[in-house]
Amino acid sequence: MSISARYRELVAETENLQRRLSREQDEGLVRFANRLSRAVVTLAELREGVGEIPQMHLERELTPVLLRAHNQIDRVRVELEEQAADWAGRLWNLQQTIYRLLNDL
Repeated sequence: MSISARYRELVAETENLQRRLSREQDEGLVRFANRLSRAVVTLAELREGVGEIPQMHLERELTPVLLRAHNQIDRVRVELEEQAADWAGRLWNLQQTIYRLLNDL
């Protein structure tokens, strides 16, 4: 699978987790969904244009965006570990997807 396809898949997965988290009944979890939306916005910036980035520039263009989104997700995950370990695990899996994508750049 191409880097751009994997990136789009990552964006979709992040959006899906954010939507599911926002539907939770616990107000505290909804607050985390709002914070996770920052990562969605960060990643969505390049969703459409990622396929147009020349291969030799992918690392330079994607790395800062992926690292920023990773840090935003990490902050939410760390706080969620105390309140909802299952959601924290899902975010950890999302972070692992980002690591794999960064390693392949």
